[in-house]
Amino acid sequence: MLAAIRLLLIALFILISGLLGLLMCIIVPFHPNHVHRCATWYSQVAKLLGVKIEIINAPDNTKENSVVYVANHQNSYDIFTITGAVPQRTVSIGKKSLKWIPFFGQLYWLSGNILIDRKNRTKAAGTISKAANKIKQKNLSVWMFAEGTRSYGRGLLPLKTGAFHTALQAEVPVVPVCMSTTHKKINLNRWNNGTIYIEFLEPIILNKESSVRTQANQVHAIMDSKIKQLDAL
Repeated sequence: MLAAIRLLLIALFILISGLLGLLMCIIVPFHPNHVHRCATWYSQVAKLLGVKIEIINAPDNTKENSVVYVANHQNSYDIFTITGAVPQRTVSIGKKSLKWIPFFGQLYWLSGNILIDRKNRTKAAGTISKAANKIKQKNLSVWMFAEGTRSYGRGLLPLKTGAFHTALQAEVPVVPVCMSTTHKKINLNRWNNGTIYIEFLEPIILNKESSVRTQANQVHAIMDSKIKQLDAL
């Protein structure tokens, strides 16, 4: 019964927030803080799920230093958990098919996020250049799930290099964002589902002279170690 009530409330939230968010984005489309605002709304659902979100080393939103955030991507609950950590003036890169999800997809696009066609390598490369240009010209940061897909309890998957090419082209550092494991942690029929920890790590300046794949693997090792530390809290 509790799970059914929660699912109903989540559905109503997505509908109402989607309509209100679309109205906001239609009036002022592609504002640099729309993604942060919408992400903050969605993160409030974590309370409904019975989890507490604790963010460690959150960036100072008063500073406008552009970076590429590289976060781990675990499951569909991410939209209600790690979204609480999305800083101001930050947009994300998501797959093009998201655009067609009723309400959410249109909100995702109009709020300023960047859509990528992963099946087309040429277009994907163009998206990386587009993201790098946005970072430079509009002083934005970009949030990317560098694994490219949800891990569903398989641990941190290998990181794809798109986020790192974006950072190199934009000449900005990479900031790993690690969230503790949520696989099988949230039970919709349980009132209290504990605490989920999210930690921002120190910025990493990439070396243009070094292999992008090697640097991605190094960041993977750092993130994997940190996630295990967060799981032990």
